[in-house]
Amino acid sequence: MTNIELFLTLLGLTFVFLGSLGLLRFPDIYCRAHALTKAMTFGIIGLLLAYATHIGWDEVGVKIIVIIFFQFTTIPLSGHLLGKIAFQKNIQRWKNKPIDDHRK
Repeated sequence: MTNIELFLTLLGLTFVFLGSLGLLRFPDIYCRAHALTKAMTFGIIGLLLAYATHIGWDEVGVKIIVIIFFQFTTIPLSGHLLGKIAFQKNIQRWKNKPIDDHRK
């Protein structure tokens, strides 16, 4: 394992760990969705780049780049939809946070 692969693996694992920690520590669904979408996107991309660097940039490496593209688009989209549905269902926000309601 080269230094670049090790760095990308540790970076990816760090982001995945922080996303998991955010899921456990944040108080409401909106904060949790934000933590998961940001951290997991970068964590999975880091791990996939480490794997692509390890196996080489031939046919499988190109497939991993396509997978990264789809992960980069679908993970934030799912987090956004989760927050939107929670907002539409009037799921309560954290009670100590000031509410800035933009409904008309």
